[in-house]
Amino acid sequence: MNPQSLARAYRTGLDSYRHYLSQSGWTVDDVRAEHQFESLKDWSLLHSWDDVRAWFEDWRKNPPMVIQEIGLNDLEGWRRDPDTGNVSHESGEFFVVKGVRVRNPVMREVGARGWDQPILEQVGLDGGLLGIIRQRFEGVPLYLIEAKAAPGNYELVQMSPTLQATFSNLKQAHTGRKPRFAEFFEQPRTIEGAVLYDQWLSEDGGRLHKKRNRGMLVEVPEGTVEEPDGFIWMSMFQIKQALYENAWVNPHIRGIIAHL
Repeated sequence: MNPQSLARAYRTGLDSYRHYLSQSGWTVDDVRAEHQFESLKDWSLLHSWDDVRAWFEDWRKNPPMVIQEIGLNDLEGWRRDPDTGNVSHESGEFFVVKGVRVRNPVMREVGARGWDQPILEQVGLDGGLLGIIRQRFEGVPLYLIEAKAAPGNYELVQMSPTLQATFSNLKQAHTGRKPRFAEFFEQPRTIEGAVLYDQWLSEDGGRLHKKRNRGMLVEVPEGTVEEPDGFIWMSMFQIKQALYENAWVNPHIRGIIAHL
């Protein structure tokens, strides 16, 4: 089926699906109803699932990052407080490695005796912005996903949201460039974006101290965003198909789409 015919079939099918829900007495908002429909079939007008697979596997074979494990004492730009032992960045941003003592955790494996452990604390506690851009192509919604390398990732590269940046990154505390697409989430109204989801999401409290991230899903007008290198437009069906692969999709994508 050519892209134009596929787009027509999508719009017709979506209308029929919404009518069916209404006639059946189901109360489902338009965004969630469309999410259910677009998850039933691969409606992508741009890339087949085989295209997506080849794109991602190529990024994993040729990652844009080299990782070398070094001692904490050899870290440049990080310092250890001689009194507390806390490890922090010289800018005062990013995160701090500190210690906590846990007592009386009656519901945990160790019982009442508790334990001591190091824990990572984000400066300011709030972590960052996690955002996915949604854009329609002839009426069919697609999502801009990045093949993002991070030093702790399994296999180094994972499918990640359009924007995945700490507030320290957004403030350019690293003296580098502003994260790409930040303006679509910091000021969505300036680009006529519709905010479909905006909520604080919790993170793993076993290793991160009171950390939360702001998750967002923003739809932009058709033709606003092109597909830059390292990114790909995926259908919701394809994103869910990628969840069947071994550690392809990072937890931030899962967190953002979980409300749908």
